[in-house]
Amino acid sequence: MVEVDASRAPVRIPREIWVLVGASFLIAIGFGLVAPTLPVFVRTFDVGITAAGLVVSVFALARLVFAPSSGWLVTRVGELRVFNAGLLIVAVSTAAMAFAGEYWHLIALRAFGGIGSTMFTISAVSLLIRLAPPEIRGRASGMWATGFLLGNIVGPLAGGGLVAISLRAPFLVYAAVLVVVVLVSGVLLRGRLDVAPPVPGAPPVVAVGFREALGHRAYRAALVANFGVGWAVFGARVALVPLFVVEALGQPEAWSGVVLAVFAAGNAATLVVAGRFADRFGRRPPMLLGLAVAALATGMLGYVEQPWVVLAVSLVAGLGSGMVNPPLQASVGDVIGTGGRGGTVLAGFQMASDLGAILGPVLAGGLAELVGYGWAFAITGGVLAVAWLFWLRAPETLPARTPTTRPR
Repeated sequence: MVEVDASRAPVRIPREIWVLVGASFLIAIGFGLVAPTLPVFVRTFDVGITAAGLVVSVFALARLVFAPSSGWLVTRVGELRVFNAGLLIVAVSTAAMAFAGEYWHLIALRAFGGIGSTMFTISAVSLLIRLAPPEIRGRASGMWATGFLLGNIVGPLAGGGLVAISLRAPFLVYAAVLVVVVLVSGVLLRGRLDVAPPVPGAPPVVAVGFREALGHRAYRAALVANFGVGWAVFGARVALVPLFVVEALGQPEAWSGVVLAVFAAGNAATLVVAGRFADRFGRRPPMLLGLAVAALATGMLGYVEQPWVVLAVSLVAGLGSGMVNPPLQASVGDVIGTGGRGGTVLAGFQMASDLGAILGPVLAGGLAELVGYGWAFAITGGVLAVAWLFWLRAPETLPARTPTTRPR
């Protein structure tokens, strides 16, 4: 009889992570409903492009300011409570936006929603890193991000249809989706998050604090890259692409949802592959390739005049961005180590993205008004190029794989 070495069995993704993947999918559907609608909705209050970008930026500003507190709450209260409380805050603020009567109402409500957003984001990433064994950390990050991006494909398309009914309808639907996520995750994750799964053959690792992590070149490179992602993907893309499609290309409002969905499809196509590649060969190769592709495609977007070419360039930019996410998040997990929540390290990581999402819409929006969309997107691509230079000098963080484990 041949004995099977159980330690060499393929490492499977824990089912709790699959719950997080499903939750991210539903959250992203709701976010995708609102993303193409928000800038156009803000413009109905008779404000300019920069003011429309400010509504996007204030959401990120609230996330930035409240991120340290969210990291503290995750450590003190626990991930699941912070996760659900954050989702409920976003649900309430988003539903209220549908009834906003003045521009400052939008600013206040988006700021309140940003507080909830940072709560559920930090808690979800903390769970992801804590529950995923190191040798599949990239793969787990890719699956989680894929759930979010697949939702972003469905959301903008559905949002385009809702816009035809009312510009306020997507906000109400998004709020309802978030309530569903709270109910489902509260049932499926309760009582399952106390202890991280053991990693065969791996020694215990003490999680590091923010100051210690900041001394690591890979973490510094991750901060710069996440700043670039916040600027390009969560800031300028959300604030400028819908306006560029409608105002510069003269396309209907629903078309902006199609462009955002194509970008999301490009992300989804490379996320899982990039995660597997990062687990097998290292975090740096997909990071460098993804940042280069995303920088070039983003930089040329504002100079495109044909709608079908905009779709093609958006797809390429999405492919590049998708290569970045799994190794980026996995590298931060490598720096933190297995066994701790690492709330302050994750808070700093998120704050870098939020800072980019704050500056991106305002500065790129100002450039669009002053010198045109071409320069706005070119500068955005340049921010990603700077992140590429940082990663060129960063060390590899993939933990040495023990002989008894292998990724599936």
